[in-house]
Amino acid sequence: MDRSVADMTDLETRSLGRMLRDGLAELNAAQAARCLIAVASLLLVMVTLDPFPDLRNPDVTTIVGGRMAVTYVSWGLLAAIAVLFAARTDAPSLKTLVTPLHLCLVGWLLINIVLSESRGVSMQRFVLLVSMTSLAVLLPLLPPTQRSFNLCLGAAALVLLALCYLGVLLAPQYSIHTALDVTEPQLAGDWRGSFGHKNIASPVMTILVYVGIYLSAVGSFVMGPVIAALAGLFLIFTGGKTSSVLCLAVYALASLVYVTPSLWLKRIICFVPLIAMNLLTVGSVLSPALGAMTRLLPLDPTFTGRSAIWEFALAAVAEKPIIGHGYAAFWDDVTARQTAQGAEWATSAAHSHNSYLDLAVTIGLPGLLLVILVFVLAPLGNFQRAQAYSRSGALAKLFLTVWLFGLYYGTTETFLLERQNPIWFMFALAAAGLHFLARFQCVAQAEAKP
Repeated sequence: MDRSVADMTDLETRSLGRMLRDGLAELNAAQAARCLIAVASLLLVMVTLDPFPDLRNPDVTTIVGGRMAVTYVSWGLLAAIAVLFAARTDAPSLKTLVTPLHLCLVGWLLINIVLSESRGVSMQRFVLLVSMTSLAVLLPLLPPTQRSFNLCLGAAALVLLALCYLGVLLAPQYSIHTALDVTEPQLAGDWRGSFGHKNIASPVMTILVYVGIYLSAVGSFVMGPVIAALAGLFLIFTGGKTSSVLCLAVYALASLVYVTPSLWLKRIICFVPLIAMNLLTVGSVLSPALGAMTRLLPLDPTFTGRSAIWEFALAAVAEKPIIGHGYAAFWDDVTARQTAQGAEWATSAAHSHNSYLDLAVTIGLPGLLLVILVFVLAPLGNFQRAQAYSRSGALAKLFLTVWLFGLYYGTTETFLLERQNPIWFMFALAAAGLHFLARFQCVAQAEAKP
């Protein structure tokens, strides 16, 4: 970093407003605009244009056409502006994204949309995915320095946390699950903040814990611990068991990967437990032997009956294993499909509760393989390369931790390639950050050199 510890300690004695003012004062108008686009993108995906939905309203699940139009326009405009900024100053970085593997993934998605069971739905949702993912990928390039990137992350995190806590204090009926909720009244008492469900709030808070730890590591001795503590406390009150367990486990795993020199050992540490989790969950419905092993465990990896959903999804994969049923088009209307007797309720599921299985259902096994190559295997190689060149170790570890959390979170929930999903946004941001760090020095480090 280009600042001494003493300078950073002095910086943290100021108020957040003073910090932001001083940081923006060092930037010209174009650079300040880039930072504002970065913060706006983070807040749009985290807070959304429809925060604090009333889950007691029977119409809460109804999609309003005008509201969706505003969403598409907002994401499209932000993405277009981000592309223009990046094209002016970061053309070499953008060129590194044009690889045969990336082109194959995009090409396969386009083919899948053409052959989708609901072509119009797939195309519409793909447009939103492209806008959102473009912003996530470009966000590490928008702030001109690592210091400004840190301020953007910290500011967005504090705004989100303030909204969530104010919601709990001032309007608990809109920020805490209640027994009057139209769906899942059994979640009464679990905090959800500005989000529509605790299962969205809990992984976001986990990621904010990692952001707070990172900011603390680079010298933000007030803002960093405050973000980590507030996010950690909120995570506990969401009642999100999966995210709570993964929060510390993934950070420990990332720390182990960070100090492991060999790439092959890194792969073993990262992927062996991941494969085991998928075998104990989805694999338990494929193999009687794995199912028997699962039943011997002291906990239930099927998370109370999700095995029926996995069986239903696996049957859908068997119907169209190559091309799939169409990007984001399968789960809208599956009530007429056949399922095992006594498990008819599985047709009411919104997704398969496993990101990898869901991709096999929607974009087929070739699409799943391409996603694994691009978003599962490549980022670890990029981290190894960035580490070898000593490029911003703390930032690389943040990206590694968020990426690892996404991989493991995906074994029980669906988020990969999911439009307007904050977990997908942060996961794609982390993968892109590792990609750029593996190829370019951090701006702050480059400026520090004589």
